[in-house]
Amino acid sequence: MKSMVIGIMPQEKIRARVLSIARGEYKPKASEPKIWFTSMRSLAEVLSDENRALLRLISEIHPESITSLAELTGRRTSNLSRTLKTMANYGLIEMQREKNQVKPVAKATEFRIVA
Repeated sequence: MKSMVIGIMPQEKIRARVLSIARGEYKPKASEPKIWFTSMRSLAEVLSDENRALLRLISEIHPESITSLAELTGRRTSNLSRTLKTMANYGLIEMQREKNQVKPVAKATEFRIVA
C-alpha cells in the first residue's frame, strides 16, 4: 500500500490555499499533501497508535463489515463506527456500501507528514 502525504498548516492558511486553488491562481503539485490538519495535536488524535494499528488491521484482514471489524478488535461497534467516520472524513479510509453492510477500506498505512 502506498504512503499518504499529510500536511499541517493553520486553518487560515489552509483556507487561503483552497481559495487560491479555486480561483486558478495556484496549481498544487502531485507531491503536495491532499489531507490537511490544523495542528500536530489534531493529527496525533486521528493517527494515534491505536488508529494506525486499526488501519493496518483493515488493510491486512479486509473485514466485510464494521461489525466483523468490531469483533476482531474487541471494540464496541458504536465506538468503532465513530472512529471510522472521523478517519473517512480525513480521507484515510473509504466506507464502501455493499448490500446491507458498510465495508471499511484503508487507503494508506504509511504516512509522510509535511509541517
